[in-house]
Amino acid sequence: MEAIVPYLTFNGNATEAMTFYSKALEGKILYQQTFGESPMPSTDAMKDKIMHATFQADKLTFMVSDSMQDNPATAGSHISLSLNFNSIEAIDKTFAALSDGAKITMELQDTFWGARFGMLTDKFGINWMFNHDKETNK
Repeated sequence: MEAIVPYLTFNGNATEAMTFYSKALEGKILYQQTFGESPMPSTDAMKDKIMHATFQADKLTFMVSDSMQDNPATAGSHISLSLNFNSIEAIDKTFAALSDGAKITMELQDTFWGARFGMLTDKFGINWMFNHDKETNK
């Protein structure tokens, strides 16, 4: 089995989300196709919306699409994307970037399990968890 690749569905603002994530996570869009570019019939309202896109930043990969007008996406609290970092600098930088317009549910902080950890819900309603396991002196 390969790694789980989260799939994020947006209500017409997938392009904006991908631009934001590309900057905040220092990643890139590997593939992007609109409904209008696909062989699938689409309405004028949907032709410029994202049918499918793949995003990558280092080892992080997720896929994105806009929902169909008759089946809108609803933000849920039962899915989070967990990001693991190799340095304090990287976790601090990424947390700050994704905090733009976000609701911070747990500030970055040192935890009893030996990690720096924090959580937020970004401006698109996506829940993120941030973790950096600190090195211990053995």
